[in-house]
Amino acid sequence: MNQIVIDESRCKGCALCTIACPHGLLQLRKTINKQGFLPAGMIAGKEDQCTACALCAQMCPDLAIRVFREKKIS
Repeated sequence: MNQIVIDESRCKGCALCTIACPHGLLQLRKTINKQGFLPAGMIAGKEDQCTACALCAQMCPDLAIRVFREKKIS
């Protein structure tokens, strides 16, 4: 299954990933992290819609996003 992992301790809430996601699957959370920022996160219930395009990770200036793709066996 494709998925992204956001390290909330590194996220500064710039929201660039939310803009970059072509499917609109990311948003800023409503809770503040330990650094005092609103970190980004996947919208609940939409995790299976992620295509692992990695645009969110490419836009992240803090390298807080890792992308995992499902390996297809041919």
